[in-house]
Amino acid sequence: MIEVYPNLFVGSQDDEAAVRGQAGWFVVHACKEPYHRLALGYTGQGAPKQHPEYLLAERPGRLILNLVDVAQVAFIAPIIVDTALGAVDHHIANAKVLIHCNQGLSRSPSIALLYLLKHTDALGSQEPAAALAAFRKLYPPYAPAQGMADYVRLNWAKYLPP
Repeated sequence: MIEVYPNLFVGSQDDEAAVRGQAGWFVVHACKEPYHRLALGYTGQGAPKQHPEYLLAERPGRLILNLVDVAQVAFIAPIIVDTALGAVDHHIANAKVLIHCNQGLSRSPSIALLYLLKHTDALGSQEPAAALAAFRKLYPPYAPAQGMADYVRLNWAKYLPP
């Protein structure tokens, strides 16, 4: 687990296990398995598409995303990323926030990168190459899968501050 900004941590499911149940933490589970599956209780390959929490499940102290590390950006719903960024922004002033995925390499750091871009000046630049280089200094293990890399690239301008 690495603190990339005051009160903003990025990590893996092992890091989530280390903070689980501790007071003062808000957790964004940026992975379907096992968190989304457990929250909704489905046993098939995926959540039922008609379920009201198909994309997102909110529980006290956490936000659970139905987010899979895919090669195709088309399978990443913008509402998932946007809701995660909003939750981080809502909680970061009063709690430590951990964004995690299974390995802490792709989904969770991509969301943290977009948060820093949109809500802070921590990256020192809004130009993609410079901002990505700055983020890699903050979070060296960043290794996005093709879908997350494409999501960041294709939506960069959307997350620039107003």
